[in-house]
Amino acid sequence: MQHSDYMKGRGAQYNAHNPYAATQYVQTHLEALDEPMLENSATEFLVEHARKIINVVPSPDIPMDYSLNAYQGCEHGCTYCYARTTHQYWGMSAGLDFERKIVVKENAPELLREELSKKSWDCKPIMLSGNTDCYQPAERKYGLTRKLLQVMLEFKQPVGIITKNSLVLRDIDILSEMAKHNLVRVVMSITTLDEEIRRAMEPRTSTAAQRLHAVARLTQAGVPVSVNIAPIVPGLTSDEVVAIMKAAAQAGAVSASYIMVRLNGTIGDIFTDWIRKTFPDRADKVLNQIAAAHGGSLSDSRFGTRMRGEGNLAESIRRLFQIARDKYMPAVVLPPLNTADFRRPRTDGQLSLF
Repeated sequence: MQHSDYMKGRGAQYNAHNPYAATQYVQTHLEALDEPMLENSATEFLVEHARKIINVVPSPDIPMDYSLNAYQGCEHGCTYCYARTTHQYWGMSAGLDFERKIVVKENAPELLREELSKKSWDCKPIMLSGNTDCYQPAERKYGLTRKLLQVMLEFKQPVGIITKNSLVLRDIDILSEMAKHNLVRVVMSITTLDEEIRRAMEPRTSTAAQRLHAVARLTQAGVPVSVNIAPIVPGLTSDEVVAIMKAAAQAGAVSASYIMVRLNGTIGDIFTDWIRKTFPDRADKVLNQIAAAHGGSLSDSRFGTRMRGEGNLAESIRRLFQIARDKYMPAVVLPPLNTADFRRPRTDGQLSLF
């Protein structure tokens, strides 16, 4: 039974303190000036004129060298999202602020064009998202992801996309054209097939059925799609690994991967508050099992271990995933994304011979 103060449509249920902030707001009583702090207010979009848009990815756990995020914060509201803590660098909270105050980098397509036009640009695949979802609800209004893909197609710049929103189908025309030149991979993240859990844990994402439909449509259009079962939450979604793998294979996904949940920094407090309000009967079991997979802690920053976990529970999930993959989705080796065809469009009016 959900807590009486539960905010429907939001993941985080409060604004966690920003450890980088010198002051913080606190609720002292319900009946006076603090009351608006409890309201589920509308999303606010903050336009930012960015100076840089492509980031180097130093992590050995991430298969791409660069990432690009046109949005900061994410209205999807996933309670476990590792990107929540990055909102703290903007002077905001990793809690409700992360999903209600979305920073929009409106000049992202122009910055991308400038970067790709430089002679110093070393063409390697760029990961769209990686921090916040490039097809989150804000994309319907601003269309930055589509504009970025148009630039990438023009330059023949390879890209990987990670999303949990079926809005990706809006750009199937660009993606299918890029796929003809082996310039794109799409990874659809699926956490659960249980709608009750999804609505509570990922309140503004597409349903699992919509995501699987997107996998099928993209596959039919010739776009290679993988599925990431992520994150696996022990005691809550860990029993769905086989079912998700089967459904993904039937939809046409060519490969699959998984990530164990980890709750670094403030995210641990946000998730703990959420699960105690939302699934109080399972809360202790879930929290204890997450900790058991990460050396006794909810958080884990160790390269090579943080995304898979360790211990008996993590090992049993790894084996279950391998068995399901071998049964429903034998490994398909895709060629590396094409970097050989990268080109800078001529700006002097002359036509290229190639």
